[in-house]
Amino acid sequence: MTDSLIIGADNEVILHFDLKLEDGSAADSTRVNNKPAKMVMGDGSLTPNFEACLLGLKKGDKKSFKLGPEDAFGQSDPNNIHYMDRSRFGADLQVEEGMILAFAQPDGSEIPGIIRSAAGDSVTVDFNHPLAGQTVIFDVEIIDVKPGVSAQGGN
Repeated sequence: MTDSLIIGADNEVILHFDLKLEDGSAADSTRVNNKPAKMVMGDGSLTPNFEACLLGLKKGDKKSFKLGPEDAFGQSDPNNIHYMDRSRFGADLQVEEGMILAFAQPDGSEIPGIIRSAAGDSVTVDFNHPLAGQTVIFDVEIIDVKPGVSAQGGN
């Protein structure tokens, strides 16, 4: 049995990652709390484009990928920007630009919205992913690669 299983479909992967913007500012990192991410390829925890970056890597590999908006979090969609009356927010809530608030959906789930502006009685809320429209740098370090559940069945 070899120690260097190559990442493919259904593999369990333990990795550290840093997600940065082109200007070098940090967007997300597993290193902040020194807690690597654990995921199974194809489980939906990463988008297909992020998963594609991992294919072919093995334990110990470190690699950096630059992904344009189309391959990362998509372009900002103007249909996801909504203008709301300030009265829809609690009277005790100081609505300020840059705030992220949870908004209830009809099915009971919540979706985050970023306050883009609050002027007079109008509040502009952006429901796009916070990194939509951004080129990102995806730095990964593969800690471990394990066979997928289907491969452990013993054929």
